[in-house]
This record gives sequence, structure tokens and C-alpha cells, in this order.
Amino acid sequence: MLSNSLYYGDNLDWMRQWPSESVDLIYLDPPFNSNQTYNQLFVSGLGEASAQARAFEDTWRWGQQAVEDRDAALIAGGDLATAIRGFETMLGHSGMFAYLCHLAPRLHEMRRLLKQTGSLYLHCDDTASHHVKLLLDAVFGAINYRNAVYWRRATAHNDAKRFGRIVDTIFLYAKSDVSYWRGQAISVSRTEAELAKRYPSSDEFGRFRTGDLTAAEKRGGESGKPWNGYDVDARNRHWAIPKTSSYAKWIEENFIPDYRAIDGVHDRLDALDVAGLIHHPQRGFWPGLKRYAAADTPSGPQNLILEPIGFTNYNKGKEYLGYPTQKPEGLVKQLVEVACPKDGLVMDPYCGCGTTLHVAEASRRPWIGIDITHLAIAVVEYRFRERLNEQPRVIGRPGDMEAARDLFKRDPFQFEAWAVSRIRGMLPNERKTGDRGVDGHGYARANGERHLVIAQVKGGKRVGPNLVREFIGSMADSDAMMGVMIAMDNDSVTSGARQALAAGTVEIGGRTHPKLQLFTIEDYFSGKYPDLPVMLTAFANREPDMIDLADQGVPFG
Repeated sequence: MLSNSLYYGDNLDWMRQWPSESVDLIYLDPPFNSNQTYNQLFVSGLGEASAQARAFEDTWRWGQQAVEDRDAALIAGGDLATAIRGFETMLGHSGMFAYLCHLAPRLHEMRRLLKQTGSLYLHCDDTASHHVKLLLDAVFGAINYRNAVYWRRATAHNDAKRFGRIVDTIFLYAKSDVSYWRGQAISVSRTEAELAKRYPSSDEFGRFRTGDLTAAEKRGGESGKPWNGYDVDARNRHWAIPKTSSYAKWIEENFIPDYRAIDGVHDRLDALDVAGLIHHPQRGFWPGLKRYAAADTPSGPQNLILEPIGFTNYNKGKEYLGYPTQKPEGLVKQLVEVACPKDGLVMDPYCGCGTTLHVAEASRRPWIGIDITHLAIAVVEYRFRERLNEQPRVIGRPGDMEAARDLFKRDPFQFEAWAVSRIRGMLPNERKTGDRGVDGHGYARANGERHLVIAQVKGGKRVGPNLVREFIGSMADSDAMMGVMIAMDNDSVTSGARQALAAGTVEIGGRTHPKLQLFTIEDYFSGKYPDLPVMLTAFANREPDMIDLADQGVPFG
């Protein structure tokens, strides 16, 4: 297990290799079993499976992978096995049951990885949340459920015959009763107006309020005996004097040295009285402890609905990458700050566009991210490089020609995504069919204009002149200024194809580039890159940043 690393592949395979009790905090936002257009992991706006959906399709379809996940959960035994049997009886071999089977062995591994002081957040929508909570109870034990908070991901939905579905649920579970928690990390200090209302009295030391020095019920010993004429026992109460609280520490630091070392109840009362910290009322039964505004500490987080709101058409900003399931950094930061120590290891096993990893890196916490799509890995690399000036370590993707060929045989679509993302500024096409020969795209900018650059991947084919001519036709159909044809190796490209690739040049930004060019995976591993102009960030729905590809001496992956 290497921290500050991205792992490509199935998170279950990776987690099984890692040591127990090594992670402080896990945040996961797994693909929801939802058909809402908000969550485009399942169906894209074009009605076709997206790249993420193809990678996760076994997650919600009953098949061999679901059978293996179910069996792994049954082997784990205990409450998890009982829950899975119950779900199978209730749900049958449905998509929902397949989804729960996918989560079950992975949650089991996540609990194993957590330290005794660790916690887990699971982010989901209301389609599966009630089932998921039962699964979490089975894995972590209901006693370790802390609470659910809610994130408002949209301003409004005009849903027919129901309340608008605009919130997600975030479950918080602890590994044990010694879990780390620092709620004051996200507490908000009171305003001057709030302080004035909360502390209405004042003296030479400042604004204060009067707090109790007694508590309900009789007690034996010194705490039940009269002091200074006040008989607590006669009124069924006892003395309750602060000794170990944060206010006791403040008293010691500002009024009474070694106050917390005073053992006797009456001795502490005497010390407080001498220091002028006890208010004796002219009317009423009990003296009160002066609590000063100067010692006021914000209360722990109280809001069950967290801000900031999700990305909308009116609320995107520079943070937005156009990634379908992207969460605001401000949301995740709150979750990390309260449940992870400063040097604690943060893990996101479905890291997507890398928001959790970004938050951890920005706060100087070590992190680990896992994702099964090369598109997500490419987005995280871009994000770290452009926003944090860091190049994250990536483990598990092809490191040589043999591994690249193996990826193509196992998953041609993931190979396409990986191959396209070897070129900075190019984003893989998510459409599985009907892409008109376009497997990736990017934009060059010059003189205030954007120029489309497209890519086509021919990983398993011998590239001849006919394929090149077809790609030239795709460029014309797409109105592309330039094109890059990606092949596995140079030997797979015929001499006729190389002649057809000589399609002239274009001038962009005062520099001349080949209009159509070849890029092979063999070139990539040799440190050779296409001759492209200055490219824009290829992520959708935002004003792109500039990426200078004139010098590609540092490989993208």
C-alpha cells in the first residue's frame, strides 16, 4: 500500500492486498442504483451507456460477478451473511440485490482496513439508502452507527406527485467506540450580537452569564453538604463544580492557577468564590458560576443538511470539471476535518474525479484513491497537475507494451480511454456506439477561437489506407481542424497508411502542425508525442484552462 497513489482496477482486488487497521477515514460515493438523470453513471443523456456505466454495469445486473460477490459475503459469515440471505429472499436476483452484493464484500474489506479510531462515510441517494443502511449495520454493527447527514445537491426539482428529490444521504459509521471526532473543526464562532444575547451581564472582566453550580438528585459525601449557607440536600440537589471541562481549564489559565488540581468540592467552591467567579443572587435559592464570553467555544456541528449546494446551471465556478458525479470540495472538506486526524490516511475506493483526494492533499493528509475507469484516473491526474501542481503516482495501469496489449484484450473500451488520455488535453469519448469514428477529442485555441482536434484508436487492427481515409471522413463530418490516429505499434501501420496520413498542414497560433498524424502506444512508451498546438482542457461545461503541449517531455501517464 503506497499513500498518495491512484490505483487503477477493481477496488476489491486492491483492498484484499492491504494490511488491516491501516486507514483512518474512508469516504465512498459508489455508483447509485438510481435511474435519475442527475446520476449519469447509469444512463447518459444520449440514452447510451457511458464509460463509467460500462465499467460498473456488473454492479447492478445479476450475473456471474454478482454471484461471486454474494458468495464472498456469505463466506465472511456473521451478520453480513445473514443480511445477504435476507436480501436475496426479499429482492430475488434483481438489480438492487446485485448492487448490494457488489457493496457487501467491499464494505467488509473497508471495515478491516480501518483503524480502531477510524470512520467511514457512505454517500448515496434515497433509491437504495434504506437497503444500504441495513448492510452497513450488518458490517459495522448498529451500535457503531453515528448518524446520517444530508447534502442538498440541487436547488429544486419539479417532481410530479411527490416532494422534490434534491438531497443525498451520507451515513457515518465508526469502527469502534474510540473513533476520532473533532466537531469543533467545522464549528462557526458566534457573532457579536449572538454573544451579547447569550452573555447578558458584565463586570470588570467582561460579559458573562450565570450557569448552574448544582445538579438534580441528592448525593452523599461532600457534594451533598451545605456550603456558605446554601443547603443543596434540603432541595434534593447536589453540588456540581467544573473540574475537567474546557471551562475548568480556562479558569485555571485566567483566574486560579492549578484549579483543576483542587480535589475537595468545598475547596473548589471557596477558590471560585475568592476569585469572584460565583454570583450570589439577591433573590433565589442558588449561587451561580460566572461563565464569560471570552471562554465561549463554538458548539459542534449541528446542521444535518450540509452546505455547499451541488453544482447547478447557476453555480459551477472554476472548481467544476463537468464530471457527472462531482461533489463540491467544501462538502467533502467538512467530512474529512471532523473525522480524520491531521496526519490520518484518507481512502476513496470509488474516487471518480478525485474530490476526496484533492481535499486530503490540500490539507496535507496522505491519501489513496481507487477507480476502475481510465477516464477517472485521467481526470484526477489533470486535476492534481493543474490545481495542485502535483503529478500523482498511478499504480495498476499499463507500464509497457505487454500490459497495454493485455488491457486491450481484456477491455477494448478501457484501452481506448487509456490510449486517448495519453495525450494531454484529449478526453475519451464516452459513447460506446454511434461515435462516428471519434474515440477522443480536445480543443486548440488561437486568436480567441477554438479548433476541434479528434482522435481515433485502432488498438487491435492493422492500419491501412482505407482506415485512414475513413478517419479523414470523420474529421470532415466533425469539422475537426486536426486528427490523431492511435495505433498499438508502428509495425501495425502499413506504408500505404503512412502515405495517406500525409494530409497537409495547418497553422494555429502562428505555428504549423501536421493536419493528420500518427501516434502509437509504442511511441508513448518511447517518450514520443504528437505535434499538437496549445490545447484547452477538454472537460465539458466550463471555460477551459490552457495546457501547453509544445513540450511534452514529461509523460502524461
